[in-house]
Amino acid sequence: METMPLWAWGAFLVFITAMLALDLGVFRKKSNVIGMKEAVSWCAVWLALALAFNAALWWWWSRRLGAQAGGELALQWFTGYLVEICLSVDNVFVFIVIFSYFKVPPQHQHRVLFWGVLGAAIMRFVFIIVGVDLLDRFHWLIYGFGVFLVFTGVKMALPGKQELDPEKNIAVRLFRKFFPVTPDYEGGRFFVTQNSRRLATPLFMVLLVIETTDVAFALDSIPAVLAISSSAFIVFTSNIFAILGLRSLYFALHGVMGLFRYLGLGLAAILVFIGLKMLLDEVFPISIGVSLGVIGGVLAVAIGASRFLPAKSSDTHA
Repeated sequence: METMPLWAWGAFLVFITAMLALDLGVFRKKSNVIGMKEAVSWCAVWLALALAFNAALWWWWSRRLGAQAGGELALQWFTGYLVEICLSVDNVFVFIVIFSYFKVPPQHQHRVLFWGVLGAAIMRFVFIIVGVDLLDRFHWLIYGFGVFLVFTGVKMALPGKQELDPEKNIAVRLFRKFFPVTPDYEGGRFFVTQNSRRLATPLFMVLLVIETTDVAFALDSIPAVLAISSSAFIVFTSNIFAILGLRSLYFALHGVMGLFRYLGLGLAAILVFIGLKMLLDEVFPISIGVSLGVIGGVLAVAIGASRFLPAKSSDTHA
C-alpha cells in the first residue's frame, strides 16, 4: 500500500480549505438562489478539478513506482471517486425531502449544504482513518463490510422503502429538548440572541438533520470505497472531491430527479457487486479495470432505462 507523505495531506487540505473559503467568502457572500446554469457550471468545475487531481496523482505515482503501479493506483482513485459520486445521488433525494419538509428558503439552501458538507468531510476523515486501521489490523472485517454492502444493496432494491421523517431524527429531538429554537427563520443565521437568550433557528435544525443523515450514508459509501483501495489517502481524497461536488449536483438535479426512476436499482446493484467483490477477493479477485467497467455499465443501463423505458404508475424506485 502506497503511503503518501505528510506534505501531500497538508497540501490537499490547504487546497480544499482555500476552495471552500473562495466559495463561501467570495462567490456566496450574499445569499441567492442558484439556477440550473450556474449549478451545472460548478459541477463541471468540480469534475475538472477532480480529474486534474487524479492526473497529478497518476504522474506522481508513475514517477515514484513506475507506470504500471502508478496507473493502477490512479485507476483506484478514479473508481473510488465514481463509486462515491454514484452513491451520493441518494443524498440528493434526501436533501430534497429535508428542504421541502422544513420549507427552507431557496436562497439559504447553499449555506446549509456548505456547512453540511464541511461537517461531513470531518466525520468521513475520522471514519476512513479508523476503517483503514481496522482493516489493516483485522483483515477479516472486510467480510463483514462485504455482507453489509450486499444486505444494503438488496434492501435498497426492495420496494416500500421507509420514508424519511426529519422530526423523528434523534439528534433533532435531543437538541430541541435542551436548546430553545425560534419559531421562524432568521435570514441565513443558525443562531440568534433574543432577550439575552441564545436561540437556535430552524435553519440549524436542517443542518443537524443533514449532518446526522450523512453518517448513515457514510456507512454505505466508505466500506464501498475501501473495497476499491486500502489507501487512506485515495479513499479520503476521492470521497472529499465527490461530496464537495454534491452541493452543485443537488441544484443541477433538483428539478429532474424524477426522470431517473431506475437509478435506485442501479445503485443497489453497484452496492451488491462491491460487496461480492469484497467477499470473493481471496478466491476470485476482480481487477480495478473490471470493477470500473461494471460500475460504469450498471450506471449507464440504469440511466438509459430511466430515459427510454415508459414510466409505470407502480414504479417505486427513483
